[in-house]
Amino acid sequence: MNRSEVNKLIREAKAMFREHRITLPPFGYWTPQHWETMGSEADEIRECSLGWDLTDFGSGDFHKVGLLLFTLRNGSCANQSAKRYAEKIMIVEPQQVTPWHYHEAKMEDIINRGGGNLCIQAQAIDADNRLAAGDVTVSLDGVQRSVPAGTILVLQPGESITVTRRLAHQFWGEPATGKVLVGEVSDVNDDHSDNYFLAAAGRFPALVGDAPPLHLLCTEYPVAKAAGKHGPGKPVTCDM
Repeated sequence: MNRSEVNKLIREAKAMFREHRITLPPFGYWTPQHWETMGSEADEIRECSLGWDLTDFGSGDFHKVGLLLFTLRNGSCANQSAKRYAEKIMIVEPQQVTPWHYHEAKMEDIINRGGGNLCIQAQAIDADNRLAAGDVTVSLDGVQRSVPAGTILVLQPGESITVTRRLAHQFWGEPATGKVLVGEVSDVNDDHSDNYFLAAAGRFPALVGDAPPLHLLCTEYPVAKAAGKHGPGKPVTCDM
C-alpha cells in the first residue's frame, strides 16, 4: 500500500471518530517527530502494539479485503502480571471483508458502535481447523441463539456478538448503510501468533513511501534507548 493512501484513511478515520464524539488517547495524535522524543516511558505503547493499525490481509485491495484499527489498550502475552484485556476501535467499510479466522487464546465481543450495519458470520471449526457443518450457538448481547452454519447475522448500532475461542468468523459492512464504527473488547490481543486464517492472509502490509507518514503505525515505533526528554508521565499531546 502507498503511504499516501494510509494517510488518507487515517484522516478519514479521525473525522469519523470526531463525528461520533470519540477522542483518542494522546498517543493517537503523536507525529513521527514527537515519537523521536519519547523514551522508555512509552514502552507500554510499543510493546503492546497500541495505536494505529491497518491491513489489507495481503489482498492488494484494501477496500475489498481490509481493516483499519486503533488499539486503545492491551496487555502483554509475555508478561502475565500485566493487563489481561484489550480494547480496539475499528472502521469497516461497506462490503469490505475481514476474512475467515479464529483465535486460540482470545475471546472477544465485537460491537457495532455506530454508523452502518455490520454483517458477521460465525461457524465452528473441526479437528482439522476447517469450517464445520451444523448449527452454532452464539451470544448476541447476552441472548443465546442457535443458527445454521453460514448464517449472516446483521448487527445494528448498539448490538454485539461474543466470539468464543476457536469460533471462526468473518465480517463486513452491510451495503448501502455506510461505514461502521466497530468496537472490540477482548482478552489480550496478539496479532503475531493468535490469528489463524482459514485461507492464507498477510497481517501487516508492506508500505510504499510515496509520502511522509501522518502518524506511525503500531509496527513502526522507534526503539527507545533511554528516558525521553518529556520524562515519565509527561507526554505532550499533538494536534488532532
